[in-house]
Amino acid sequence: MELRQIEYFIAVAEELHFGRAAKRLQMTQPPLSQQIIQLEKELGVLLLERSKRHVELTEAGKVFLQEARYALVQLEQAKSAAIRAHMGLEGRLVLGFVGSASYDILPVVVRAFQEQYPHVDMVLHEMPTPMQIEAFHRKDIDIGFVRTPVDDHLLSFLSVHQELCVAVVPKLHPLGQHTSVSMEELSAEQFILLERAIWPSWHDDIVAKCHQAGFSPIIRQSVKEIQTAISLVAAGLGVSIVPSSASNLHARDVVYLDIAGDAPRIDMSIAWRTDNISPLVQQFIGVVAQLDAYK
Repeated sequence: MELRQIEYFIAVAEELHFGRAAKRLQMTQPPLSQQIIQLEKELGVLLLERSKRHVELTEAGKVFLQEARYALVQLEQAKSAAIRAHMGLEGRLVLGFVGSASYDILPVVVRAFQEQYPHVDMVLHEMPTPMQIEAFHRKDIDIGFVRTPVDDHLLSFLSVHQELCVAVVPKLHPLGQHTSVSMEELSAEQFILLERAIWPSWHDDIVAKCHQAGFSPIIRQSVKEIQTAISLVAAGLGVSIVPSSASNLHARDVVYLDIAGDAPRIDMSIAWRTDNISPLVQQFIGVVAQLDAYK
């Protein structure tokens, strides 16, 4: 069965006249009649009752007409969907993101992308940067919100957000009355830090800043999530250093303090496989590039 045969049948069924249908299709009547006969032979049913003066749909023809019209509509929708996917207007985009991205940049970027491309299905998975790198190698994700620097020849990066870090101390801590603190003032404190394996560059920068201030940090607890670090600080188990955006988590029993001098810094980037030529990925990169407020 060919698509043109379906289109020919619909024309005849709607005109109930082979001559008018042939004129509508811009063809002669004999090949049109032959195509309808071939269609009926393939289906094994009679679609049209014919006489010299009259053409009428059989019951099978009426049902086939309804389904044929539906099939053409579905085909047009499929063609439109394919074109939209080719243009990056429709499809599925899988994102990985570090938990701290949800404090600020992630909601802004996702909202901006969904406003411009409402028909794209976005699937988000929270995972630390090292896990995202592994996911990229398995081709499990298309875009990642990662903490850089990352050294991986497979990936390309676009920096989207930089920020200073702040200290977080228990509310009743003597430093809790201050608005800022120096690294030297934290020398006697016990630290709760993110595990180095979760975010190596940031962990090393904090330790380096402590060494520059003349001390080695006493790391009482290593955790997997920044929220966990803040919760343990609230419990009075120590102090921590977190991205300034984490202060959006208004924990009731902690105080966030600016770090005077050369505070640790962090960088957030989006990552993608360099060999990924998906229009959706390129559209997403384009939307992020427009968000100058976070650069």
